[in-house]
Amino acid sequence: MASTNLRTPVIESRLPQVGTTIFSVMSALAQEHGAVNLGQGFPDFDCDPKLIDAVNDAMRNGLNQYPPMIGVPALRDAIAAKLAALYGHRYDAASEITVTAGATQAILTAVLAIVHPGDEVIVLDPCYDSYDPNITLAGGCAVHVPLTPRTFRPDFDAIGAALTPRTRAIIVNTPHNPSATVWSADDMRRLAELLRPTEVIVIADEVYEHMVYDGRQHESAARIPELAARSFIVSSFGKTYHVTGWKVGYVAAPAALTAEFRKVHQFNVFTVNTPVQHGLATYMADPAPYLGLPAFYQRKRDLFRSGLQATRFALLPSEGSYFQCVDYSAISNDSEEAFCRHLTREIGVAAIPLSAFYPGGFEQRIVRFCFAKKDATLNEALRRLATI
Repeated sequence: MASTNLRTPVIESRLPQVGTTIFSVMSALAQEHGAVNLGQGFPDFDCDPKLIDAVNDAMRNGLNQYPPMIGVPALRDAIAAKLAALYGHRYDAASEITVTAGATQAILTAVLAIVHPGDEVIVLDPCYDSYDPNITLAGGCAVHVPLTPRTFRPDFDAIGAALTPRTRAIIVNTPHNPSATVWSADDMRRLAELLRPTEVIVIADEVYEHMVYDGRQHESAARIPELAARSFIVSSFGKTYHVTGWKVGYVAAPAALTAEFRKVHQFNVFTVNTPVQHGLATYMADPAPYLGLPAFYQRKRDLFRSGLQATRFALLPSEGSYFQCVDYSAISNDSEEAFCRHLTREIGVAAIPLSAFYPGGFEQRIVRFCFAKKDATLNEALRRLATI
């Protein structure tokens, strides 16, 4: 006879403050109202068919079983060669490069590998929404330091004041999501000087490394030897090759850091899709696709910015990434979330409130659009935004 006393045990949540993200909310609202979704950061166009062919070839050639835990050798070799060519730092493919299930997993794994209960991790706000929960899951304490409001430049005095004997790491994101700012060479040198007397580790989120505009270059932590010696460099094939759903990325770090990273990696993911790794290794033999990415996205940025100049939005700089932030103060006094909901329901374009990237929110009347879209998508969004 079946029991009538069935009860699900009560658990104490590891992430009690986490609910449905604003990205999910706005995407659902966009779908409900037939809005052009410029909220979530992913392309609506296809990747290069040659990349699909390379993955298909790997599948048909029987490369479908578990690869090495750290990633297939050909792909790690290709990553090491790319980093050396672009940033002048030679990582050992065997002991310092690990293929990951996307950048989000890479960041979580890095945090879990180095952060112990009670450790502090400096986070620069506004920031990608996974950083805080990652630190919480490791038992650490996120120490939030705001980037300079509206310009989103790093405030090194504030960062220096936040450093304590308990600081274990700092997460640095350039090109920056959501603000689209890019750290300069001087910024990276100042970070190196600030950390020089400490044991602080850098988690360098560089997923938009190939999206830097107007003649700037991406200042990777790998460019500065003393930063490279204390950094996990994180990047994303999904962002670089327009295949965000494949969830493949990588981490480059000194051997001692990589050894700890891999201890966690083997138990939270173990390894990453085999044929995709082989396909990526083949495709990377030609650097033209990622070397051409700045011009590809700058054209889209310029198309979008040109159209927005005919609206009442005030444009903030977009130095890198595939995002454009705008100030809507001349249009509405609504909160950022309320304005995004209105924009989606009444105008038919979805955006993301910048306040969603701050703990507890911080209102500046700024919203973020993603321009990684087909020209037709951007033009339709601009047509609708011009009606405001």
